[in-house]
Amino acid sequence: MKISKIILYNEPSVLEIDIKKLKKFIENIFQIKIEIRNNIFENINKKTCENIASSRIFNLKKTFQKHIPSIEEISIELENKDMSNKEEMILYDGIELSNIVTELIPNEEKNQNILNIIFTNKLTCTFDENDFRYHARALVGSNPIIISTTGIIEAPAKPKQYYLDLMTNFSKEEIGEIKKKYKGQFLEYGDSRMSDIVEGYALQAIFYYETGDAFCDNDQCRLFNSHWQKDLFISQVDNKKMCKKHEEILIKIKN
Repeated sequence: MKISKIILYNEPSVLEIDIKKLKKFIENIFQIKIEIRNNIFENINKKTCENIASSRIFNLKKTFQKHIPSIEEISIELENKDMSNKEEMILYDGIELSNIVTELIPNEEKNQNILNIIFTNKLTCTFDENDFRYHARALVGSNPIIISTTGIIEAPAKPKQYYLDLMTNFSKEEIGEIKKKYKGQFLEYGDSRMSDIVEGYALQAIFYYETGDAFCDNDQCRLFNSHWQKDLFISQVDNKKMCKKHEEILIKIKN
């Protein structure tokens, strides 16, 4: 195993994650040193905030176009405001944000033996050349790797009928009733299931760094790339195991 240490950078506003539970989970599986650090976006300078603000996405159907951020946009980054779960979410180009985050990692910890995992509520997206549009992502990068809790909530699709119901009901009262109807069938902000689900994404991040392949095609495996919320619950909440193939790969990684 090339990783000798993993550093978890936790954002305080990501309340859904039990970071100490995650630390113990990774230690039990890989028997390596895990260190918890404070929010990487805390106490950053104005220039870095300007760079982060300039990584915002404004057109989902065009590749990234850097813009000059406003004073208000920079202020949001300086104050590190939680802008998740808002009607108009801020979208960030995940690759640009990953490059900015890399500069925040201490030089002595920028080596292949230390894996830096950044938890954030910033909604990371990447541009897909297959359909020429941006998509929300839960994981971005390799080292450091960004795990977006907002991405975990927003990227995997909710039930099809949920979207169909929304299309024919427009008032706040009707939308509220629809959300009640499907409650429990998809993740919500503050969801108690998030800590279990994050364990699976952390595994995917580590496997990707070690093997170059993060995902599995078996929906019973914790490394399954869930495109639907229901699959997320199957692999990360109901089953909580790796398939035989990845259990064998895990043994090779540790040895």
